[in-house]
Amino acid sequence: QVQLVESGGGLVQAGGSLRLSCAASGRSFSDNVMGWFRQAPGKEREFVAALRLGGGSTTYADSVKGRFTISRDNAKNTVYLQMNSLKPEDTAVYYCAATESYRTYWQLARVYDYWGQGTLVTVSS
Repeated sequence: QVQLVESGGGLVQAGGSLRLSCAASGRSFSDNVMGWFRQAPGKEREFVAALRLGGGSTTYADSVKGRFTISRDNAKNTVYLQMNSLKPEDTAVYYCAATESYRTYWQLARVYDYWGQGTLVTVSS
């Protein structure tokens, strides 16, 4: 059984930084895609960033490009989301997701097979 466990959320002032972690367990990941999504109150879940474990290619939503960085530590089976220059509009529950195998269309939630429980990020103005 694959498990994804997020951590690192919290309350931060605008302009501050947070680093989210997503620890994966239950199987080995080689060429999967790991993604981060977020859902603000009253809004639909939206894509934030994704990383292909085989090769390290990344992609970002335009709203976070230049501020957020997705990375991984293969030895720890962990993916990170470094969030800098945070804005109040970044407030949301952030979810980690993983595909069963390599997929395309990384920005689409439906291509992901596994999801974490989410971690809340609140950015105050």
